[in-house]
Amino acid sequence: MGLQMQPFGMSSMLKEGHRHLSGLDEAVLKNIEACKQLAIITRTSLGPNGMNKMVINHLDKLFITNDAATIVNELEVQHPAAKILVLAGKAQQEEIGDGANLTISFAGELLQNAEELIRMGLHPSEIISGYTKAINKTIEILEELIERGSETMDVRNKDQVVSRMKAAVASKQFGQENVLCPLIADACIQVCPKNPVNFNVDNVRVAKLQGGGLHNCTVVRGMVIKGDAAGSIKKVEKAKIAVFVGGVDTTATETKGTVLIHSAEQLENYAKTEEAKVEELIKSVADSGAKVIVSGAAVGEMALHFCERYKLMVLKISSKFELRRFCRTTGSVALLKLSQPNPDELGYADSISVEEIGGARVTVVKNEEGGNSVATVLLRGSTDSILDDLERAVDDGVNTYKAMCRDSRVVPGAAATEIELARRLKEFSFKETGLDQYAISKFAESFEMVPKTLAENAGLNSMEIISSLYAEHAAGNTKVGIDLEEGVCRDAASMDVWDLHVTKFFALKYAADAVCTVLRVDQIIMAKQAGGPRRDQQPAGAGMDED
Repeated sequence: MGLQMQPFGMSSMLKEGHRHLSGLDEAVLKNIEACKQLAIITRTSLGPNGMNKMVINHLDKLFITNDAATIVNELEVQHPAAKILVLAGKAQQEEIGDGANLTISFAGELLQNAEELIRMGLHPSEIISGYTKAINKTIEILEELIERGSETMDVRNKDQVVSRMKAAVASKQFGQENVLCPLIADACIQVCPKNPVNFNVDNVRVAKLQGGGLHNCTVVRGMVIKGDAAGSIKKVEKAKIAVFVGGVDTTATETKGTVLIHSAEQLENYAKTEEAKVEELIKSVADSGAKVIVSGAAVGEMALHFCERYKLMVLKISSKFELRRFCRTTGSVALLKLSQPNPDELGYADSISVEEIGGARVTVVKNEEGGNSVATVLLRGSTDSILDDLERAVDDGVNTYKAMCRDSRVVPGAAATEIELARRLKEFSFKETGLDQYAISKFAESFEMVPKTLAENAGLNSMEIISSLYAEHAAGNTKVGIDLEEGVCRDAASMDVWDLHVTKFFALKYAADAVCTVLRVDQIIMAKQAGGPRRDQQPAGAGMDED
């Protein structure tokens, strides 16, 4: 036995098949490299003129989008360090709903600069300390850049809402923000509760219907349910609604049992009694004053027949999430079994009608008086991927609205803020002593990534633009940004391009945190992967509807 070579060093401690990378060259720089690759992907889709990415995920679903959150989610990043950036982007997306791209691209830029510093001979811990000082200073400067008077915004004033939302929507659907923003603003303002802080993003729904174009998009007060009404009644006004989760069917009678039938008469009578039972149930619903029955499961033939007889409109909503929203829109209580509903369990809608939009039949539930109701943005477009992308733009707009309900302060957009931050941090770095100042000045340089990328994506000369931006800002015009359409530098206020302060604040903070986390790693130890089926191969989203 003793002749076999004994493992020594690290491998004597760990199972065989592990990989161990340590030190600057192997661990830190490799991590930085992976993160840089990720940032290169997202960076070209930053800003209004960002390019689209075509991502095909493991289920062969096609995504064409420039929404960084969607891209990195579908890429299934494997590298552990790059995953940290992905998580930072996700955190931003969940917190604010916009700015994930800024988070990831900025983090990538910071890491690239960190790599240069490491090659210069700085130790990662010095870089971290410099970066930490820099991000704290950045947050201070960001406070000073807030536009005066923006904190007293009225979230029900459409113009103000649109001007804040424009930047977020334009970064997803450039050139269409003037059509989309008023729609999103309308929908948000309609469902905005008395206290705007309680704004619920879920109350703005999106219904995607193929065909038509952007100019056919509308906002419906209420809900749009894909699908037709089951019976022949297609429209009711001012109707009370009964909602049954369990379905409307003969089997909804109380007990299950075995019946022994000896003769034909008995069989006939049995069928009749069952029929009578169903009729009695449907009649009791009709007597309660309901004109509409909404079923969460199947609607039986016989039940449907009686519903017709008693002039009840029948809707089937199979998704339980939709059903929940429907109950919220109409204020109804979902009943478990088919029985006579109490008056207070009935919901109410001003009108329910089946309409045909672009060849698809949809049921529109309108509720004007409700107040806390749901608004639906009907999106029209030529292909599924365009519709998906429009939906992401709407999503960003709604999330931005939610963010501005909490904190409506804005900073100048169009890269004006970034250049100002870069300039002020540069000045700050000269005052610092020690090796930190190199890191701080690199942190400041990283901000140039934003104007540079915006300019490059728009096909402009980034060097000229950045130098003229610096010149303008040095002269004291702190709100000058890039006018992407003209290709010149202009005041962001005159272009009406604003970014929310919270979006910037979290994006930069998350980016800096992620970068420090990556830089703190000096060893990577990967155990051998376990056998058995891979965990990412289970069918995604089993048992969930598309929400």
